[in-house]
Amino acid sequence: MHPRDQTIFALSSGRPPSAIAIVRVSGPQAGGVLTALAGRMAAPRTATRVLLRGADRQPIDDAVVLWFPAPASATGEDVAEFHVHGGRAVLAAMFAALAGFENVRPAEPGEFTRRGFENGKLDLTEAEGLDDLIHADTDRQRRQALRQLKGLLGDKARAWRAGIIEASALIEAGIDFSDEGDVSAELIAPALVKIRALLGEIEEVLAAQGQSERLRDGLVVAIAGPPNVGKSTLMNQLARREVAIVSPHAGTTRDVIEVQLDLDGYPVTVIDTAGIRETEDPVEQEGVRRARARAAEADLVLWLADAANDRIEHERAAPVWVVRNKIDLDAVGELRAHGRAEAGFRISASRGDGLPELISALVGFAQDYFGASEGGLISRTRQRKLLQEAAISLHRSIEVVGRGEELAAEELRAAAHSLGRLLGRVDVEDILDVIFREFCVGK
Repeated sequence: MHPRDQTIFALSSGRPPSAIAIVRVSGPQAGGVLTALAGRMAAPRTATRVLLRGADRQPIDDAVVLWFPAPASATGEDVAEFHVHGGRAVLAAMFAALAGFENVRPAEPGEFTRRGFENGKLDLTEAEGLDDLIHADTDRQRRQALRQLKGLLGDKARAWRAGIIEASALIEAGIDFSDEGDVSAELIAPALVKIRALLGEIEEVLAAQGQSERLRDGLVVAIAGPPNVGKSTLMNQLARREVAIVSPHAGTTRDVIEVQLDLDGYPVTVIDTAGIRETEDPVEQEGVRRARARAAEADLVLWLADAANDRIEHERAAPVWVVRNKIDLDAVGELRAHGRAEAGFRISASRGDGLPELISALVGFAQDYFGASEGGLISRTRQRKLLQEAAISLHRSIEVVGRGEELAAEELRAAAHSLGRLLGRVDVEDILDVIFREFCVGK
C-alpha cells in the first residue's frame, strides 16, 4: 500500500506528561481503529466518553473520543481523536495499540497538514501560515500568521488568477476574430484594462518592502565591544534573567550567546558576543572572529564602551549605536542626565540607569524596521518571488500585445501559472517536502 493511502497517527498536543493528551488518527482505517479500541463507533462530531481497550482487551484509559467522517475533517479523510490522560505510560500503551493495526503507522512531520492540502482543505499559503502560527513567539507574529491561515493572501491570489484567466480568454477570443479588426479590438481593449488593474494590485502588495518577511524572521541586535565593558550584564538586563556569565575578568564570554525577546510584540534576537580585542589565546581568537562575523550580520549593533575603552572597532554595515556603560563609576557621568546623550546612550547596566530610554529606542527602531502597518500579505521569500514573476509576466503581456496577441496570451498563461504555484495547485511537488518537513509531528 502506498504511504499516502495508509492510516497515520500522532500525538497532536504538548509534550508529556500533561493533564490531557490528544492522539489523532487520519486515514481510511480511522473508523475501524476507533471501533476496535472504543468497542463502538461514536456519533460524528460528538464527544463520547469510553473505556479504551487494546487488542488483548486490557484497559488502556478512560478517555473521550471524537469522530470526524470524511470529507468534513481537517485532513479531508476520516479522522478519529482520542483525548486521553497525558501520562507517558498511557501514551506508550496507546501508540503500541495503534501500531498493532495493519497499514496504520506513525505520521511524518507535517503529514496531517499535507493531507489537508492535498485534499483541498487549505492552499499552500494557508499551510505556511499554520506553520508560522505554530512557531510564532510574539503577538504580532501570531496576528500575521493568523491572517495567512485565514487565507488573506490565498484569497487575493485566487482572485488575481481568475482575473488573469478572464483577460486571457478575451485575448484568445480576439485571436479567433483577428480577421475582423473591430471585434478583435473590442475584445483586447477590456482585457488590457483588466491586466493593468491586476498588475497595479500585485505591485502594491510587492511594495511592502519585505516587512512581513522581516516580522516572521525577527530583528537581530548584536551587543559588541571590547572586553569587560558590561556586554553580558546588559544582555542579562534586557533578558531579565541570567543568560550570560558576568565576571570582572576580561574574556569571560568566548562564544556567541543568543536570547529571544519580545519587545512590544516585535520578535528580537539579542546576541552577546565575545569581547573584541587582540589576543594570543586561540579559543578567544575564535570567539572574537565569531563575534565580528555575527555583528556584521546583525540588523543593529549596540557598541558598548566605557571610560577606558571608547574606540569603535566595527565594520558599519548595519546601524551602530554607541552605548556608554558604567556611568555609575564615572564621576562626570553622575552629573550628566541619564539616558540618551548627543553621541549615543549613557547607561549603567549593573544599576539599570538609562535602560528604559535604551529599550524605548529599541522599540522605536523595531517599529521602523518592521513597518507600522500590519497589513502585509507576504511572509515568505517563496511567495514574494512568485508574485514578482507574475507581475513581470503581466507587464510583458502589456508590452507585447501590439506585436501579437499570441505573445500576450502566452505571458498571461505564465502569470497564471506563477499564481498557481503560489497556491500550490500546479507544479509544486518539488517544494512540498521542503515546506512540510519543517512542521512538527502531529500537524
